[in-house]
Amino acid sequence: MSSQNRLNKAYKAAQRISFTNDDKFILFSDCHRGDSSFADDFANNRNIYFHALNHYYKEDFSYIELGDGDELWENIFFKDIFEANKNVYLLLQQFFNTKRLHMIYGNHDMVYRNENIIKKNLSHYFDQRKGEKVPLFPNIKYHEALVLINKDNHNQELFLTHGHQADFMNYVGWKINRFLVRVLWKPLQVWGIKDPTSPAKNYIELIKVEENIKEWIANNNNKITITGHTHRPRFPSPIENALHYFNDGSCVHPRSITGIEIVNGTIALIKWFIDTKEDGTLQIVKEVLEGPCRLEDYKS
Repeated sequence: MSSQNRLNKAYKAAQRISFTNDDKFILFSDCHRGDSSFADDFANNRNIYFHALNHYYKEDFSYIELGDGDELWENIFFKDIFEANKNVYLLLQQFFNTKRLHMIYGNHDMVYRNENIIKKNLSHYFDQRKGEKVPLFPNIKYHEALVLINKDNHNQELFLTHGHQADFMNYVGWKINRFLVRVLWKPLQVWGIKDPTSPAKNYIELIKVEENIKEWIANNNNKITITGHTHRPRFPSPIENALHYFNDGSCVHPRSITGIEIVNGTIALIKWFIDTKEDGTLQIVKEVLEGPCRLEDYKS
């Protein structure tokens, strides 16, 4: 099956979610939440991510994760990831309990295609204080893709997926890549040697993935498409007649995380990072990198 057919399949099977210009969404991907070991890329940005997530929860945003949230290639057991990031998962639980959590799986958490694995890992966690299992995300669903339908803009569609459908070895051959990461690249990562199986660290693969996604967009009436996977933020201008390919970047950039906000019928690429005040103390701040642009200006 070609990358175009894989993307078509994901689009056709995607859950449809209607929204209006009164709704607010934050899209993050590629968190790669790990076990706080030396190979854990998320650990450096955990506090930034938690602060941003807390802001979006208080501001009544819905959270959409575009895949690779949990690093399940380098880590075999989810419980190790949970214990290292318990505050994050308990905050995500608050989104879940208020029906504002939507999860998409990527290649690094591809096992979440299996409902039994989801139930085993995510339904409950062991509360050491109570000495018993308590609910975490009971009956949570992971999707290969979602389609947001804007009721205030003639049912305009936004296609959301991780993007690994455009990457043969990270979709069809993901188990091979997982094996290589676990036995070879994770130990070498500690010494600064990069994993060539990742398009985020292999420029040739990155360009190939982007071109495959753009081809799908061109063949589907320039449908707004938002992915992750490559870790490279992308934000097209609505006035330059460009293909409507967006990428939210990742949460494992050096000292920052990037994402996409959808608010009041607009879309923007944002960054959260640590900045220094005049008195030398540190603060976490948000910067708008691109936009906001009106969704209605992205014509098919």
